[in-house]
Amino acid sequence: MARALQQKVETPQNGGKAVRPFGMRDKLGYLFGDFGNDFFFVLVAAFLMVYYTDVYGLNPAAVGGLFLIARLWDAVADITWGRFIDTRKAGKNGKFRPWIFRMSFPLVITGILMFVHIPGMSDGFYLAYAYVTYIIWGTLYSTVNIPYGSMASVITGDPVERTALSSWRTLGGNLAGLIINVVGPMILFVDNKADANRFLLGAIIFGVLAIACYMACYKLSVERIVIDETNKPKANFGKTVKGLGKNRPLIVFLTLSLLFLVCFMLIGTVNVYLFKDFFGNAKALSMVGLLQSVAVFVGMPMVKPLVSKFGKKEVASAGLLLAALVYAVLYFLPNLTATQFIAVLTVGMFGYGIFNLVIWAFVTDIIDYHEFLTGLREDGTVYSIYSMARKIGQAVAGGVGGAAIAAVGYTAGAEAQTAETLQGIHTLATLVPAVILFVIFLMIVFLYPLNKKRTEQLAIDLAARRNSK
Repeated sequence: MARALQQKVETPQNGGKAVRPFGMRDKLGYLFGDFGNDFFFVLVAAFLMVYYTDVYGLNPAAVGGLFLIARLWDAVADITWGRFIDTRKAGKNGKFRPWIFRMSFPLVITGILMFVHIPGMSDGFYLAYAYVTYIIWGTLYSTVNIPYGSMASVITGDPVERTALSSWRTLGGNLAGLIINVVGPMILFVDNKADANRFLLGAIIFGVLAIACYMACYKLSVERIVIDETNKPKANFGKTVKGLGKNRPLIVFLTLSLLFLVCFMLIGTVNVYLFKDFFGNAKALSMVGLLQSVAVFVGMPMVKPLVSKFGKKEVASAGLLLAALVYAVLYFLPNLTATQFIAVLTVGMFGYGIFNLVIWAFVTDIIDYHEFLTGLREDGTVYSIYSMARKIGQAVAGGVGGAAIAAVGYTAGAEAQTAETLQGIHTLATLVPAVILFVIFLMIVFLYPLNKKRTEQLAIDLAARRNSK
């Protein structure tokens, strides 16, 4: 029923010309978008901290402060750009796709500049250079990621097809993660040490691949749902804020997304030190990256039938519970070898991989719920609010990650860390994720209201409302 109504209300773009039905090209196009995003996002999340501490020689706590400030600034940039996008009218190529094309080039150039190392400079210079390049890169990331994320809600209005888009987006991010986490350590580290020239080489390689992916996203995606703006109410920020305040699914989802990003970024930061120092094998990170992607590849074909039968909320919460239990088990097994640790960890990565495969479809449902509450179609604003929560999560994780590494006594450049420091790193990598993931599981089960039945009814109600205009 929802799909039939959707077909009536989707307005073809390009001057009224018919557009092809939703299909594999859209899924591939959306995959390529996050493929491009995550070439640098994963590189930064996994390796920028160790680059700043071991190449620039910066104190981990100072790097944590940089991450905190930059992410808070990015949250402001997200909201600003989201509101800007919502004031633009759709052109012949859509409302969101053109911004991906325009802004991807300066984004990638700035990303490469982050990994330039000028030998012999002072600590103050390196810290200032890190601040400037990292903050500019984060701002430009908003100008690409906000339109990309918002675009999902106008590619299709069908809840199951949106789940497919979410899964393909996650697959794209994991393909980038696979390349960076598997090939990255082989490029970036020489004799188990971060190498400045190798980091720059890696940034250039990943930058070229990112541009190719952004262009593929632009070419393959189609924006089908173009809302008639002839009688569209004028932008009213007060009404928007009031609607957002009443949007319970958004508020709950923002909170649990922030917590999940804190957890995910903390894992990425601490894992470098866990394998480099606790296990004494930085290149083992390649196997972690490979198996993380394999876990997603295994889970991907399961997601659509599971969501069709049980719903997004139900499937996502089950994955989180599995991951929390695995990390708890790892905490109580401190004497595992690196290989044994990775084998158990793979089960946990499958659990939160299932959550990641579904998460982006939650956002499109929340955008629809905002329209249902307010009558306003504000894809960019709602998505930017979600992106802001992710940036705050990154800010907290970056600050907490740097402070936590420093708190357990990590000494940059030391030949070996103390036993207390190594035990602290192990705890950060196991017990902390277990607790956070279990809290998120409880939130999504007991607080998030859009279950399978409610989501399907929402799609039907919105389609009927649009069709009656």
